[in-house]
Amino acid sequence: MFVSWGRETTKKFSKEELEGILEALLDEHTYGAVLRAKGIVESTDGSWIHFDYVPGEPDIRSGSAGIIGRLCVIGSKLDEEALEKLFDI
Repeated sequence: MFVSWGRETTKKFSKEELEGILEALLDEHTYGAVLRAKGIVESTDGSWIHFDYVPGEPDIRSGSAGIIGRLCVIGSKLDEEALEKLFDI
C-alpha cells in the first residue's frame, strides 16, 4: 500500500543540499521505499527550485516562484520522522 507524506516549509535549500537529500532517499531502511518525490522550495539565493525524483533519477531545476515551499514523498512504509529530519523541517 502506498502512502504520501507532504509538508509546507519556509526553509531555504541550496541546490547541493537538495541533491544530497534526494540521493539519501535511496536508503529504504531509513526512509522507507520511496517511489516518487516532488516539490518546490526557495533557494538560499532567493530563486525557487523545483524537483522531481524517482529512484536514481533526480531532476532539479529552477522555476517560477511559489508562496511557500511544498514537499511530497510517495512510497510505502515511509518513516515520517526520518523524512522530517532529512528535510530539516
